[in-house]
Amino acid sequence: MALSIEEIAKHKDESSCWVIIKNEVYDVTEFLSRHPGGPAILLNYGGRDATSAYEPIHSSDAIQRNLSPSQCLGPLKSSDAQELELQEKQRGQTKDEIRVEHAMKQRPPLSRILSLADMEDVARKVLPFSALSFFSAGSDDEITLQENARAFNRFFFHARVMRPVSKCDPSTKILGYDSSIPIFVSGASTARLGHPLGELNITRGCGSANIIQMVCTFASISKAEIAAAALPSQHLFFQLYKTTNLDSAAKLVQEAEELGYKAIFLTVDAVVISNRSRDVKSPWIIEAEEGKTQYYAEGDPDETTNIFGTSARHVNRNSVLDADMSWEVTIPWLRSITKLAIILKGVQCVEDAVLAAEMGVDGILLSNHGGRQLEYSLPPLEVLYKLRRERPDVFDKLEVYVDGGIRRGTDVIKALCLGAKAVGLGRPFMYALSAYGEAGVSKILSILHREIVTAMQLLGAASISDLTPELVERVDWEPATGRKFKL
Repeated sequence: MALSIEEIAKHKDESSCWVIIKNEVYDVTEFLSRHPGGPAILLNYGGRDATSAYEPIHSSDAIQRNLSPSQCLGPLKSSDAQELELQEKQRGQTKDEIRVEHAMKQRPPLSRILSLADMEDVARKVLPFSALSFFSAGSDDEITLQENARAFNRFFFHARVMRPVSKCDPSTKILGYDSSIPIFVSGASTARLGHPLGELNITRGCGSANIIQMVCTFASISKAEIAAAALPSQHLFFQLYKTTNLDSAAKLVQEAEELGYKAIFLTVDAVVISNRSRDVKSPWIIEAEEGKTQYYAEGDPDETTNIFGTSARHVNRNSVLDADMSWEVTIPWLRSITKLAIILKGVQCVEDAVLAAEMGVDGILLSNHGGRQLEYSLPPLEVLYKLRRERPDVFDKLEVYVDGGIRRGTDVIKALCLGAKAVGLGRPFMYALSAYGEAGVSKILSILHREIVTAMQLLGAASISDLTPELVERVDWEPATGRKFKL
């Protein structure tokens, strides 16, 4: 039976909460307490249309995975659906939407994109402000975000000469799977904020370049759709955010295995979500731009404690993430439900790298979540350097990867010289797909390929196996004019 807007509007609180998504009505009352973004965002759309907020950040199968058939109440009355469509057409563009539309028309040709920084410059112009705020945000004062990249400025090469390098091979294997260059896509969520095709842009770009893609639990395209878009020869990894619901977590892992994903990257550096003020503030900045600034009135309640759960991207998943993961319980549990390789994503110190090796996992990703979690966590490259100096035996027991702050082929080479098997990049792919779609992804992969090969040749390395610790040195000084960092 079709439902009217008048009837739906009556259901807008914790006792009964209905929402409209793509002209279908859903009862989310029972789901309020389980919503990864917390109940506040659902209640904000209670009794009305939530499509515009829902679509960019949810995969196509999200409703089926989280709601029972009985919670799918039926279609919106056709006349009301037409009225909603008319209202959307008459809404008019915001100043930010007008800016984005204008910027998209002024994108330079891809031939003029010479570096990942060039690609980021374009993305910053064409992304909606709220999406850019989410993609670019770091935690607290964003010191860690900056230092991840600055760390690469402290490492210099000992180039060797008179070594034949006309035939230079940058290919490698990651967990035994071929990769044309020693990089992979690190998991990142909600890519559809930057482009309607979202993660599919990455999948297709990586397929043609023979690069491995890590798919996030919170991707805006379903695991199944991404797997279907991949080439038969293409390999995918799955980034798992473990929830407190063991059955739900196990189902995610088993679905990934059935779909042909090759490894599970267990996220261990995000048991709670940090303060990302840039993302939280973005709606207020948009409001001010539209002349809707709110001002303090005597007696206004202080809702600061709830703000981080209702930010632009609803990134607060603290209500469902497992904050009690442990070496003794979590890894044996994961081993018991899958035969796939297990990699710990987010190791941040030598001691935990040693523990991971002792637990027999297949790999570790040295990462601080791109500067989005613990402020003042060491740059991953520095952790890699410490691990090489203090416990070189770990590299013989598992594969070590690193991500965070990598923007040049020389950055990749420095990490490999110190023992990394490969490096991951996250934000650069989000910027590339936002700026130029699949073509943007292919472009930065070709840039990285060229930069990696050039750096290897100038370093005197004809293959990845030639990249050894003796070729790189950490210095106690930094260049007077280093890389410029955008905030």
